[in-house]
Amino acid sequence: MAVIAAYRRVLGNPLLSRLLVGEFVSSIGDWLYMVALLVLVYAEANDPLALGVIGAARILPYVLLSLPAGIAADRFDRRKILLVTDIARGLIMLLLAAAVIVDAPIAVIIALAIAGTCFAAFFSPAIGAFLPSLVRDESELGPANTAWSSLDNLAFFVGPAFAALLLGIGALEVAFLLNALTFAFVAVVLWQLPSARPGGSEVDASGTPAGAPAHRSAESTEPADRGSLGALARPLSALILINAAGGFVFGGLSILTVVLAVDVYGAGEAGTGLLNSAVGVGGVVGAVVAGVLVLRRRLGLHLAAGAALFGAAVAGLGLVDAFSLALVAMAVAAAGALLVEIVGTTLLQRIVPDAKRGRALGIIETVSVLAYAVGSFALPVLGAPDPTVVLIASGVAMAAAGVVTALLLGTHALQEPSIEQEKRLLAETSMFAGLPPARLEAAMRQSELISLSPGTVVIRQGDAADRFYVIVEGEVEVSQQRGDDVEPVRLRTMGRGEFFGEIGLLSGVPRTATVTALTGVRLMALERGPFLELASAGPGLTYRLLDLHRGASTISG
Repeated sequence: MAVIAAYRRVLGNPLLSRLLVGEFVSSIGDWLYMVALLVLVYAEANDPLALGVIGAARILPYVLLSLPAGIAADRFDRRKILLVTDIARGLIMLLLAAAVIVDAPIAVIIALAIAGTCFAAFFSPAIGAFLPSLVRDESELGPANTAWSSLDNLAFFVGPAFAALLLGIGALEVAFLLNALTFAFVAVVLWQLPSARPGGSEVDASGTPAGAPAHRSAESTEPADRGSLGALARPLSALILINAAGGFVFGGLSILTVVLAVDVYGAGEAGTGLLNSAVGVGGVVGAVVAGVLVLRRRLGLHLAAGAALFGAAVAGLGLVDAFSLALVAMAVAAAGALLVEIVGTTLLQRIVPDAKRGRALGIIETVSVLAYAVGSFALPVLGAPDPTVVLIASGVAMAAAGVVTALLLGTHALQEPSIEQEKRLLAETSMFAGLPPARLEAAMRQSELISLSPGTVVIRQGDAADRFYVIVEGEVEVSQQRGDDVEPVRLRTMGRGEFFGEIGLLSGVPRTATVTALTGVRLMALERGPFLELASAGPGLTYRLLDLHRGASTISG
């Protein structure tokens, strides 16, 4: 139920939902475009070298531009960067459609494709840095990344299938026009989203500036001492390592699938297509699994598990003889790779401060793309005589990289309880058992988390009752001044999950006791109005509470 609730929260975030839908439509267009482009280039040039140029055009701009793109994402409004890249790529799609119609030279088509990839290189760091500004707290980061990857894998199916339909009727130019429309669609979505300047100047779904009580973005939870990337060298090195290892292995695997399908399993060219389809299936499964694991506390352990799963499946490809088993291994490898990707992205967004996030993403993107290119070249060459040894070695290396990454991350991979999880204590408080869930959810949204140091007086006897409190962490002492006694009488000590402050609110009298923090405490506070509204939601709850305390030997304010 906690998993379902987490994803309901993500879908209930209007800004995040709009972005996910917009980028899903755009991803369908991207896959549609890629299939159409490869068919067009090969049909026009009738030369595999031209396909090689297109392949290089997909990689080289990322190598050269990812770091500058990351710097741009840390200096300028990320939403505007995304808008510019989408509008520019949409215009390039229109030019490609025109080039098809007028039968332009192949050099023009390749040049336009390279220009589109250059703009795409600026997209990745900007979107990776922009997405965290739309979440309401860190508990939404993992589910948001999972939803993103799930939709991207779904687009992997829809886009090529749609491309096959269009190519079947010979409508290449329509494919480019449709992709232009998808860019226009996502540009409209981005236009309606709030600006996100580095440093946390985001706004929430209601237009409230970040930092106001109604909104708490992921940025607002960042420790103040996380200033420079140099201070984060160890966790960043860990994330660079796992991304480089994954890029290298998957790059080689993407080429080795042809060798495996044709030479090892004798499945022919159709077998290559089936192995790639298995990647899509595994990606969807991996996204589902990641959706559960990314909510857990020990993310380093899950990242290492994903790398081990990825590595074991790759090694298995070198050992199995049946093509059906190879399809399963490919799907498992993709599932493990996606788990690593989602957990790694979530950790990076949590660890790196907002003002530096674009550069960190640019560095990781550059390294992973380079590793992908090296793997695409090296593994097929090394595995040409017999891919078995290469696949097993690659699998072992991937699993080892996962273990090393988890060790380097250390406590950086421990996910702290989210604001939402802490506020969930309100629903678990015994006095509110059986109340309508909608009322409890509304009260949790209206509550505030506060931290107090030892010795702080939370409520003072005789003061007007204004708030109800639930203890999230730490201990408090309840005391009462009776008659002319010099020293107050200590009544009780209270800890996590216990509550106080309800008597004065329910009966309309001043505070009947003093509550002092014995240790450092975190408290969830609910103002008088929302508390009384919640208390009235249960039939007879107010009277039951008052009767309970009339018969109790202690008083809690």
